[in-house]
Amino acid sequence: MAIPPYETLYERDGVSVSRSPWGPEDNVGRLNMMSAESRQAVMARADASRVFDLAVDYFLGMPSWAAAHDPRYQMWMTHTPDGSGNDRLSGASAEVHEKYSYCGDSFSMYTHTGTHIDMLNHLGHYGHFWNGRTAEKDLGSRQWLQGGADECPPIVARAVLLDIALLKGVDCLPEGYCITPDDLAQAAAAQETPLQEGDIALIRTGRMSVWPDFEGYLRSTPGIGMAAAEYLCADVGVMCVGTDAISIDVDPHLEADTFVPVHCYLFATAGTPVIEVMNLEGLSAAGVFEIAFVGMPLKLRGATGSPIRPIGMALLP
Repeated sequence: MAIPPYETLYERDGVSVSRSPWGPEDNVGRLNMMSAESRQAVMARADASRVFDLAVDYFLGMPSWAAAHDPRYQMWMTHTPDGSGNDRLSGASAEVHEKYSYCGDSFSMYTHTGTHIDMLNHLGHYGHFWNGRTAEKDLGSRQWLQGGADECPPIVARAVLLDIALLKGVDCLPEGYCITPDDLAQAAAAQETPLQEGDIALIRTGRMSVWPDFEGYLRSTPGIGMAAAEYLCADVGVMCVGTDAISIDVDPHLEADTFVPVHCYLFATAGTPVIEVMNLEGLSAAGVFEIAFVGMPLKLRGATGSPIRPIGMALLP
């Protein structure tokens, strides 16, 4: 499971893009740390009687990334019982639909809406992305030609809840609070759940305590800074990072001349996927800090992100 050394492919102005140690075809980075043996080991300890749903609902008006004017979640009916009889779009008569009522609906949204996973082609440096991918050679007219959410394997791994809000004795961290390496290490120690190489680190800021207040949830989010990101990736060797906030980055507007720099480091430099807008309140309330994490994104070909439905099962000793 050990992480092979990374080779720098591109470096400029203090940022870098790495070559994958898992070969030229790799697009999922540290998710390669999973194996049949590691999945079996964590599932052998899973208590299926204690299952926690770590996803949020999708609904009209839900908080979603709005800073860059991306489309919000929308849903509408495409077929209704009376309408099906009136317009006969199904091909059946009104008399048939009087007996057989028909409903259908559609939705649209930004792929980074609700509980979702960010793929490594989401952000990079100077047009360069993980393992040397570039828009010039790897991006089609509508989507990436490789590295999309369709390549993400089923994620089954040990995950540790780092309950920073609990550590600080608050329901929610202050707006714009920058989580430090010491915060992460102290939370793990207080919970007696040391992080291990290949884990998923789930960071609870308490932001779900204001969900679904649109403005309150999105405004000046707490998150991790670069020091904490480097600690998790370089010192601990986690496989993936998750958060209950809209962004893993501490509010990007607090640091001048940057745009979500932690995202860019995690993806382009460290090959580490991110899961955001997770509901970690149930785990915290139950005092469950160590889980078997199971999550599968939609297989959206070429997409930079995808909704994911993660669950956690408490681990037996």
